[in-house]
Amino acid sequence: MQFDNVSVVKKANVYFDGKCVSHTVILAGGVRKSVGVILPSKLTFNTDAPERMEIIAGSGRYKLAGADWKKVAAGESFDVPGKSSFDIEPAEALHYVCHFG
Repeated sequence: MQFDNVSVVKKANVYFDGKCVSHTVILAGGVRKSVGVILPSKLTFNTDAPERMEIIAGSGRYKLAGADWKKVAAGESFDVPGKSSFDIEPAEALHYVCHFG
């Protein structure tokens, strides 16, 4: 439930007029993750590299490009291919960790 011995980028990543706010966390060895919250809305994110969205708290649904909507809740995760996109629609504040690569 925590990352130890990390660096945190002080400036927040703010997307979609504040509907998604995250901070970049850099682990030993340079591994980068983001930790954030998405407020109830319907958003589309584009990916460069593959991502794993780990849901820490909250629930909602998501849809990978070309796929159907699926439910997601705390304790679950989903993978997004690189050079792709996904839609996400939280039912409540959705706390997440995005694992890149």
